[in-house]
Amino acid sequence: MPNSNTNEVKNSYLNNEDLMDLNSPKRIASIDFVKGLAMVFIILAHGALAWLDNDWRYIYGLAFAFLDFLGPSLFVFLSALSVVFSIRRKKKSKSTKAIRNGILTRGIVIIIIGIMFNPMSLRTSGQSVAWPFPLNLWGWNILMFIGFSQILSYYSLKLSKRARAVVGAVIIFISPLIRDLLFTYKKGNVVVWVLDLVITSPLPQVPLLPYLSICFLSTIFGELLFEAMVAGTDKAYKNLYKTFKRWGVFLIALGLIWWIFEGFVTRVWLQTESTMLKSEYLHLDLLRIANMQDYYKFPGMPTFMIRATISNMFYSLGAGLLIIAICFNNFDIKKKNNDVIKMVNFYGKTSLSLFLIQYMFLPLYIGQFSIIFYPFIFAGYCAFLGLMMYIWLKYFNGVGSPEWIMAQIGKTGQKRKISVQKDTSQITEKTSPKQLNQI
Repeated sequence: MPNSNTNEVKNSYLNNEDLMDLNSPKRIASIDFVKGLAMVFIILAHGALAWLDNDWRYIYGLAFAFLDFLGPSLFVFLSALSVVFSIRRKKKSKSTKAIRNGILTRGIVIIIIGIMFNPMSLRTSGQSVAWPFPLNLWGWNILMFIGFSQILSYYSLKLSKRARAVVGAVIIFISPLIRDLLFTYKKGNVVVWVLDLVITSPLPQVPLLPYLSICFLSTIFGELLFEAMVAGTDKAYKNLYKTFKRWGVFLIALGLIWWIFEGFVTRVWLQTESTMLKSEYLHLDLLRIANMQDYYKFPGMPTFMIRATISNMFYSLGAGLLIIAICFNNFDIKKKNNDVIKMVNFYGKTSLSLFLIQYMFLPLYIGQFSIIFYPFIFAGYCAFLGLMMYIWLKYFNGVGSPEWIMAQIGKTGQKRKISVQKDTSQITEKTSPKQLNQI
């Protein structure tokens, strides 16, 4: 029996996102790969910010500005998308209440981890945000928003696809106005200040507005992906690939067109700290970092490269869909596979734990590497993290990891339910028909 329990925990750990077919235990290779790719980029970005010396830190500013669509935005999109699989796959074997409780448990656990992680996030973000305890526990970092997106995505599925598309688009368009109003009127108004704290937070890495829209939009594509999986035909897969590719290109174009439209209206094509608040749009700080060199001074940043703007939301969503489409075509339709792909897939399966443990090693080499050595250091660092996760999972069954904690909470709830059912059954057996009628 102990061995069976260990295997159960191990399997629960590996399949924490529930991205499986109804008739097969096989995961969607492209989703794991894209999630792993996003995780590798996040590790690369965090390592570059911490470890590159002052002469080469501008590389971080340039790379992160151009490739941010590979990071948190894509990670959050995939996390919300995965909720569809968790719900649809379990629908025939579990009650609606059990499914809901599982989603809520997972979301709340991730939110709690995010809250505990926030003080460290404030310190390692490159920003000096002076917030006293307990206010420094609050902040829309990537973990908090992933947990929240799990819960909201579950409830958003109660709406039709068209309604979700409308709600998601409206949120993207009205978010900058709402955030500007809150920032303008929060001084001297406690209610507005609290609203601004809740919606934007002290460190708006992934603020509630406009990222709330992802919970509505990602589930649409999650359902399309799940329907293609259930069909299981080459035609369904190829149609899905074309759909994702078309929408990806369309949303990228929409983001660029909106940036051009804003430029004509405001006569401001590139944003700087004089035209946009850095405290509200943290990504603008990348301009300062990119200009930490004497070769060329960048005059500003286009809004489609600044996280949480209208053009950036559409651009990032489109880029994410296009990446998923390309990977889906290569790994799920053409079945391409090799050791590198397997390694990135493993990072995708263990992404939540990887995200947390990589912070443990950032203080080791603060500002010590040039760009010449960093690629080799980064490759070794990624391999080391992967080896750590492999050993943790294989020999210690992932005990103590976020996925293990969620599995244990889920098992505890299931045992309580079985215990209640058993007690009820025993009471019913001991009660005579006459007594039951009296009750």
